[in-house]
Amino acid sequence: MYKSNKKNLMKLTPIEVIDLSVSLGKDLILDKVSCSIKNNSITAVIGPNGAGKSIFLQTINGLTNIDNGKITFNKIYNNDEIRNKQAMVFQTPTLLRRNVKSNMDFVSNVKNKNGKLIIKNILKRVGLEGYDNKPARLLSGGEKQRLSLARALLIEPSVLLLDEPTANLDPFSLKLIEEIILEESKKGATIILTTHDMAQAKRLASDIIFFNKGKILEQTDANVFFRNPLTKEAKKYINGEILL
Repeated sequence: MYKSNKKNLMKLTPIEVIDLSVSLGKDLILDKVSCSIKNNSITAVIGPNGAGKSIFLQTINGLTNIDNGKITFNKIYNNDEIRNKQAMVFQTPTLLRRNVKSNMDFVSNVKNKNGKLIIKNILKRVGLEGYDNKPARLLSGGEKQRLSLARALLIEPSVLLLDEPTANLDPFSLKLIEEIILEESKKGATIILTTHDMAQAKRLASDIIFFNKGKILEQTDANVFFRNPLTKEAKKYINGEILL
């Protein structure tokens, strides 16, 4: 049985996003976005394709330049120390062209017995025990995503950013990844994930941020959002209607 450990988590929350605008080329992707991410919450960022969800996560992670506005982590601007306590898992995993063990070693850079044991235990958590020598390119889609998550877990992130972590995955991988998300939350991590799966958002999220056309239209408690969305756009979206 996996045992949680709430130690060694740097407090990066609340995350405050204030009047954030981000452009890619001539396109305005995020338009004066403001929100607050609570400590130890699981926040599901939802909305139609092209709404700005992925760029929102990347900007929090410091991967995208900000045009205007600001992001603070427990009242501190993003810096190397803060970035080192965040981890992001992308929808399409980016892995080394090596075996599973080498992918883990690259992130950990720990060669002692304790480091090797940590890697072994994390691979077991994500269902990749015994896969050490298997080339990453030969893994299934679900296995690649689980390896990507395993690498993120190695740094014991205080903030875990997940961009569509279970999109198009097999049921086993989906269930396992959701279980790990809940375990990390119990350990004290703050988790922000994007998803188009409303059932998943209901299962996992404590809070919802609803994006449309680069703007946040709603941020609220997940139970409140699904029971009584305030905007017509949100009502249409959760009912499966197409937003134009």
